[in-house]
Amino acid sequence: KSFAPTERILQSQKDFVATASHELKTPLTSISGFAEIISSGMYQSEEDLKVFGRRILDESHRMMSLIDTIMHLSKVEETETTIKWKPVEVAGLVRYAAELIKPQADKKNIVVELDMEPVHVYGNAALLSELAMNLLDNAVKYTPEGGQIRVSVESWEMYVKIDIADTGIGISEQHQGTIFKRFYREDAVHDVDGIGIGLYLAREIVTLQGGYIWVVSEVGKGSTFSVFLLRK
Repeated sequence: KSFAPTERILQSQKDFVATASHELKTPLTSISGFAEIISSGMYQSEEDLKVFGRRILDESHRMMSLIDTIMHLSKVEETETTIKWKPVEVAGLVRYAAELIKPQADKKNIVVELDMEPVHVYGNAALLSELAMNLLDNAVKYTPEGGQIRVSVESWEMYVKIDIADTGIGISEQHQGTIFKRFYREDAVHDVDGIGIGLYLAREIVTLQGGYIWVVSEVGKGSTFSVFLLRK
């Protein structure tokens, strides 16, 4: 299968350039400001110098994270113009993604349970890996210390269903329809690292696969993201 470029893709590319410029401006401004203070000698002590240096380092790391994230977004949107498909074993792919996020989960004493059956879809392995990583990373980020994440993969007649359920902070009903928008973040989670494209990427990838994604959530009790991927 392949997809031809559309007007939507061209508009998306314009939006991408504008958004990337906006998102990178904030850390660059901070880095420039602290560097100017250091270079001009306008600091009071060696301790100030260390603090400013650490802030430059922190903002540099933040900028690198933003660049990586934006590059992922670009990759998905460019891939839409011509996708090559082949059989992908979903359970193995999801299991590998779960292994990658395990160190993050362990730091918060979050238990990750897997219940998966081997099943194939006809899709793009790189994009489906990105899908799994984004949903699992999202679950770890928003699940408090000592929580639980349960991941399941099961075969349906026409679809493969992936469930990622967590005992996290949950999503209010009024925001459940907007969480898949690009760069959308609730005010309640602004203290958590991220710029709000993980779920947007997840939805884009699922749509390219010819499937769909939804969430069932309750504030304070957790969320379950369900992905349905066409088998052929």
